[in-house]
Amino acid sequence: MIGVHPLRAIGEVGPGCDLGVLLRQALAHADLRIEAGDVLVVTQKIVSKAEGRFVDLTMVIPGAEAERLAALCRKDPRIVQLVLDESVAIVRAVPHVLIARHRSGHVMANAGIDRSNLGAGSADRVLLLPQDADASAARIRDAVGEDGVRPAVVISDSFGRPWRLGTTNVAIGAAGFASLVDWRGTPDREGRPLEVTQVALADMVAAAAGLVCGEGREGIPAVLVRGLHWDAPDLPAAGLIRSAAEDLFA
Repeated sequence: MIGVHPLRAIGEVGPGCDLGVLLRQALAHADLRIEAGDVLVVTQKIVSKAEGRFVDLTMVIPGAEAERLAALCRKDPRIVQLVLDESVAIVRAVPHVLIARHRSGHVMANAGIDRSNLGAGSADRVLLLPQDADASAARIRDAVGEDGVRPAVVISDSFGRPWRLGTTNVAIGAAGFASLVDWRGTPDREGRPLEVTQVALADMVAAAAGLVCGEGREGIPAVLVRGLHWDAPDLPAAGLIRSAAEDLFA
């Protein structure tokens, strides 16, 4: 039986906050101790906040390309400039939509730049993704482990998907976890070898956590997933990214 346990007692996170301490306190408040095989899912937002990834829009000066794209997309030119700064390519630019390939490799709307739930006095602030979400996950894993037991850690964010409406949570960072499980060559129930099946396990865990964390006013920025079993080598979330050469939708 897989259980998804909310960690509520975290509160507003700001730059320099020690996420390890906050998460350990939240676990204790939920009467939970880390056990072997646990997966701690932490939302990107509190990771970015703790890492001080805020940008003051009043300090951003848009360039000519940002102004051009902003007029096309009908977006704030300052945010478009940040999207350009955070990205290696613009994948799609149409009214109200700006899809970029973030420098981490993730393809996402607005390069993951966010303005929601940033705390008091945030009218002119936005939040960027962590510099390296896999490295952030590894640091959290080390900080939260106790008595020689460390949880797997997944950092989640909400993405849209080609051909489907709505967003779902996916993994943008992971440590101590098999983000992608390769079943190719293993037999199905009739003994036929699977040819293309690779399971995005970290995305599945992130999506399950999203059912508890929510997307708006819930105020649950982390969950503990217990009871999940996997038999595959560790792979960071970067291993989930399809190469640009294989991108069918770019």
